[in-house]
Amino acid sequence: MNSRIPSRPPIVVLCGSTRYWEQLAEANLYETAAGRIVLAPGCNMKQLHPLWATAAQADRLKQILDDLHLRKIDLADEVLVVNPDGYIGDSTRREIDYARNLGKPIRYTHSATETAPRR
Repeated sequence: MNSRIPSRPPIVVLCGSTRYWEQLAEANLYETAAGRIVLAPGCNMKQLHPLWATAAQADRLKQILDDLHLRKIDLADEVLVVNPDGYIGDSTRREIDYARNLGKPIRYTHSATETAPRR
């Protein structure tokens, strides 16, 4: 019996605003097709759903999702920031800073600029 463990594909975590949900899905598709394991945001709170119907539910879930995404960054070998038009919001910027502090390589789908507009 061969006890050799097959090599693990690289793990990439997608970071970016869920306002770009379709672009996140497209990045997931391309990264998966390139042979990477993809960790991505799990839900789009910009779309209505009973799990976050009230402000209290939304606030609670947002905190859970923010913490969970940091754990995904912990697991990942690299970060891909999905940032159409160079946009990087506050949450994504926190995730980038967190990944940098861990020494994770960071790629961007579009040129990253510190002066990109915050919408």
